[in-house]
Amino acid sequence: MTHHNKKIATNFCQIELQTPIVLLSGCVGFGNEYTRVEGYSNQDIGAVCLKGTTLAPRLGNSPHRIYETPAGMLNSIGLQNPGAKTVVEDILPTLNFNETRYFANISGSTLEEYGEVTKIFDQSPIDAIEINISCPNVKKGGAAFGNDPEMSARVVEICRKNTNKPLITKLSPNQTDIAKNAQLCIDAGTDAFAVINTLMGMAINIENQTAVLGNNQGGLSGPSIKPVALLKTHQVYQVCKTHNIPIIGQGGINSASDAIEFLIAGASTVGIGTALFSNPLIAPKINQGIIDYLDKHQIKHINQLVGTLKLNTT
Repeated sequence: MTHHNKKIATNFCQIELQTPIVLLSGCVGFGNEYTRVEGYSNQDIGAVCLKGTTLAPRLGNSPHRIYETPAGMLNSIGLQNPGAKTVVEDILPTLNFNETRYFANISGSTLEEYGEVTKIFDQSPIDAIEINISCPNVKKGGAAFGNDPEMSARVVEICRKNTNKPLITKLSPNQTDIAKNAQLCIDAGTDAFAVINTLMGMAINIENQTAVLGNNQGGLSGPSIKPVALLKTHQVYQVCKTHNIPIIGQGGINSASDAIEFLIAGASTVGIGTALFSNPLIAPKINQGIIDYLDKHQIKHINQLVGTLKLNTT
């Protein structure tokens, strides 16, 4: 598994990634979809996050599920997936683990479900487990686990009890204090963070005064959320840097310069999602742009760029 440039190969939770690019959950299905694109190579990416997986199979939300917005996209898929056991038994064997790393992405509507799904993936070749804590907690009247720091930590805690694989907690921007949430998740045993999950949004059809999405609201992704994602990445990095906890920075990355901004803000890897829908072959372009930037600024390795943001003093 060699990549053409050592400068951008990086170690993430003791996992060797050939490039800093992680393809985000829900954007490449269960890992086989994008390998069908002509000219695509798994060697251009460090890891693939598989589609969100629950304990039982789910059909997801009624349509419409996706809606294009200015500088972004709303999605409300509703975690359509065949269930964790099917993913492990039928899908993982079809993936080539020699080409890139694969991360599971898990969801639950109860703490117990998170624990069960983690246990299933623990007995699999998956490299790491990303926890989607932005799911509704059925026992708490549908309030998202991820918007309450205490509940977030309890999700991490139950997942930690069920695996020794690296845990990546995907933090929600829809909360008041993301840094506090990060600290409690570190205390509960997370190994890494993905910052940020989507912002909540809505679209309205003015002709018949209805919500466009079948679920009324959905997650907003794409360039429009990048400034929010950068700030949240910087805030979480303040908590992570003393614990040596890596961050996958994500939210609207569309170019090498976008990716570099996230690295400077404190992310050590970068997640690409919505950009893949308009350009499935964006990864090699971003890798090359990062390499060119490192060369231009005489930086030997991508790690030396992480968290170098100089704040203005007032």
